[in-house]
Parts: sequence; C-alpha cells; structure tokens
Amino acid sequence: MSPSRLFILRPVATSLLMAAIMLVGIVAYRFLPLSALPEIDYPTIQVVTLYPGASPDVMTSSVTSPLEVQLGQMPGLNQMSSVSSAGSSVITLQFVLSLSLDVAEQEVQAERAAQVARAVRVAQAEQVGRPA
Repeated sequence: MSPSRLFILRPVATSLLMAAIMLVGIVAYRFLPLSALPEIDYPTIQVVTLYPGASPDVMTSSVTSPLEVQLGQMPGLNQMSSVSSAGSSVITLQFVLSLSLDVAEQEVQAERAAQVARAVRVAQAEQVGRPA
C-alpha cells in the first residue's frame, strides 16, 4: 500500500491533516522572534596616525584634515569621524553593508600611501626651500 493511496481513499482525513499543518504553521509564525533594529556590524576601519611631539591643533591641521579630505572621497563611505590628540589621530571610517571589508581596506591603504607620498614630496620641497 503506497502512502498516496491512503490520502486518496480518505479525503476528509487528508483535509483535516492539511488544516492542522496550516494551523500549526500559523501559530509557529506568530512565535518567531522579530527585532525592529537587528544587530548588524558595519564594515569599519580605523586609520591611526602618529606624529610624536605634535599638539592636537597641529595634528588636526597637518594630518587629520588632509586625510579626511582624501578618505572622504572613497566610494561606499557611510560615516567618518575623527579624534586628534597630542601626537596621534584616529579616523574611523564606516562603510555601507554591501561593501566588502577587504575591498575597503585595500582602498584605504591606497589612499593612505598616496597621502604619505604627497607629504614626503612637500617635506622634501620645504627642505630645499622651494614650494611644492
């Protein structure tokens, strides 16, 4: 006797079984947990820059601001915040959820390398005494 034969011969029992399964599904659906604000981790990168002996004002004007301008143009950047203190600055970059953290990290490293190269050129030009 095949399983389908049992359901074909007893249509009322089949209908009651189907209704019971639907009722259990509806009741179980109502007990599913639902969160209005689910916990998600945005891709976040922190750029830490050290400049020993520099005051917070020098850090802000010479290091943090140029980096913010450079990093602020990155695609997929959702939010940026920074803190400058004596001798160090921390820039926190938060990206959209769809952006891979590996891709964002590579872009930040490329932007940071370009900024360091510009800073070296400026420093060399200042040592020679000509404008950059």
